[in-house]
Amino acid sequence: MAAAETSQTFSRGLDVLQLLASSPHGRTPSQLAAELGLSRTIIYRLVATLVEHRLVRRAPDGTVSMAAGALALTQHVLGSVRESTRVALADLAREAGATAHFSILDGEDILAVAVEEPPFTTFHVSYRVGARTPRDRGALGVAIAAAARGEEGMFESEGQLVPGAHGIVVSLPRVPGPPAALGLVTLAGQESAAMRQALRTAAARLAAELG
Repeated sequence: MAAAETSQTFSRGLDVLQLLASSPHGRTPSQLAAELGLSRTIIYRLVATLVEHRLVRRAPDGTVSMAAGALALTQHVLGSVRESTRVALADLAREAGATAHFSILDGEDILAVAVEEPPFTTFHVSYRVGARTPRDRGALGVAIAAAARGEEGMFESEGQLVPGAHGIVVSLPRVPGPPAALGLVTLAGQESAAMRQALRTAAARLAAELG
């Protein structure tokens, strides 16, 4: 698109939002100015406008981070992501015989965006769409942190989120958007090498489809 048809100020505001959304940590105006190559005066004006529209917030220590108002812009996005991951999660849950979930970082919590339960098991651990867990707990928290750093990996924990449950989670650093992870939750003692392999295959599939 020709430069004459674009808004420089709007473009800079989007750059601020994208930078803040790419990290779980806030930034000071000085850091924003340095990373975006803009003057602090421009950054202060952009931040003030974004704060007015509740898209970002200022913390008492002066750092700026994404605000809840930004969720209104994405209220239909999660439904689209849920639909995009549904088939892959259903295949994973059926193959692994365990509940599969796709989760993202949302502020200080990790949000379960999509969940599929296995169709043929006698017993399995239930997990609901919209479930929130602390970002610093269990294998899910470790995987999300790894995704935020751009690192791939598989992580496991037992009983940290649900008593008697074993979680196996892989980070998804190549998926656009907030840090994301794909996981399986099963009864403690039921985890297996086949589950881990199914999870690796599904993660590669999702990274290709969503990326």
